[in-house]
Amino acid sequence: VRRSSRLTPLISAIGASLFLQNLVFLWRDSQMAFPQPLAVRSFPCGPVTVNGLQVFIVGGSVALMGALTFFVRRTKMGKAMRAVAQDADTAELMGIPVNRVIALTFFIGGALGGAAGVMNGLYYGSVKYNMGFLPGVKAFTAAVLGGIGNLPGAMLGGFLLGVVEALGTGFLPEPEWKDVFAFAVLILVLLFRPSGLLGENTAEKV
Repeated sequence: VRRSSRLTPLISAIGASLFLQNLVFLWRDSQMAFPQPLAVRSFPCGPVTVNGLQVFIVGGSVALMGALTFFVRRTKMGKAMRAVAQDADTAELMGIPVNRVIALTFFIGGALGGAAGVMNGLYYGSVKYNMGFLPGVKAFTAAVLGGIGNLPGAMLGGFLLGVVEALGTGFLPEPEWKDVFAFAVLILVLLFRPSGLLGENTAEKV
């Protein structure tokens, strides 16, 4: 699919996700308890109370985002990823192993998704076969909100999306409706700011 439309990999990824979800559903369709190796201790922090698990999740997320940003911006393979994302054919002519770069990119994405799943399981104490679908949609919304291709922007978009959902929950009659905000934000951003909050419109040379 490398030489096909940009929409083809996205549709293929969604199809593979649905296939894997239903495959796991045939094996185990109920929630499973997630091991809790960390002792959770709460302590006051000004007007709010936080616990060690929350600090670990926030710190781990920031560390992973910093490591990913350094890798993409400062390493040779990170530069190769950016070159392939901009123009795969030209990158291949310049000697960049495009297939290897694409494989490494998918591996890093899967590893970060696994780390997010571990943090989610630690926080909620259980896992389920379809637990990653809705967070995946929200992650895409956060990336669009911050600016596609902008790693700090994606993190900022996720933070703002979480704040909007948290505030909206207090005004909605049903807490489950908070997921509507993710789709509403996605629609508004695509209508009024397609490049995202930190994205920039760049001209392409032809």
